[in-house]
Amino acid sequence: MRIAIVGYGVQGQKRIKLLEKKKIACIIDKYKNNFFKSIYNVPLNTYDTVFICTPDREKYDIALYCLKNKKNILVEKPFQFKNKKQLKLLKTLALKNKLVFYTAYNHRFEPGLIKIKEFLKKKLIGSIYSCRIFYGNGTSLLVKKSKWRDKKPGVIYDIGSHLIDICMFLFEKKLEKITLTEANKFENKAYDHAVVNLKSKKTRIQLEMSLCSWENSFNLDLIGSKGSLHLNSLCKWSNSTLTLKKRKFPSGKPVIKKIFFKKGDPTWRKEHKYFSKLVKQKINTKLLDKDFLIDRYLKICKK
Repeated sequence: MRIAIVGYGVQGQKRIKLLEKKKIACIIDKYKNNFFKSIYNVPLNTYDTVFICTPDREKYDIALYCLKNKKNILVEKPFQFKNKKQLKLLKTLALKNKLVFYTAYNHRFEPGLIKIKEFLKKKLIGSIYSCRIFYGNGTSLLVKKSKWRDKKPGVIYDIGSHLIDICMFLFEKKLEKITLTEANKFENKAYDHAVVNLKSKKTRIQLEMSLCSWENSFNLDLIGSKGSLHLNSLCKWSNSTLTLKKRKFPSGKPVIKKIFFKKGDPTWRKEHKYFSKLVKQKINTKLLDKDFLIDRYLKICKK
């Protein structure tokens, strides 16, 4: 791949660290000196793949331009659509030109979540009654400094998109009955705390997200008919523990097994490797359909 990186903010810089210099065709950022100011000014024969790391409002136009010019795309989450016509146009271009369009949700590669998905496929804890996820960090003041981030949806689009994607990743079933039960603006113009309720078939799901959690926190609890699963923390912050509790019938103390994951975030590198494989094999994963669903769910929450 020869990669054009559009946007040199937090995400763009993270992506660059994963790449060999010889693979970076150019960096585009309208605010930096010595970089191209626009993707539209870059000679098309100098790159074949684009990493879109811009504010959300700019992503669609850049993606459309790149697909029309036969470039593979990795775009930072979430990817938004004005309507279904936009989805159809992007899908048509990607399939026609055998291009990969991948929206980056790196938590799909979190070791603890991968192990949970493995356990769910084996039905280790039986039918799932409920799922609760809390994801919090303390970035409210950093968001306040960003004009494009400190806007109404706030944490719902930022962290909420991750949480909805995690549910789709784990359950592989359609989500339904999505409601925004609480949204607060404690320190920001945008929402910096929210609670969303939804269902996946008979599984009740509650997602809580916050930019006002002064210690980075991630907790996932799954309660099933034969036991439960509990994940505390993500590897990027600390050592992480997945606890499996096997139910004792008719009642009593469960049999407990713990699995430990060392601190160190492997998700970015694993995701990059996954994307590179898709490009090499020219596999279009049809993730645009999932992006459209996530965008629709987020819009329901936004209302």
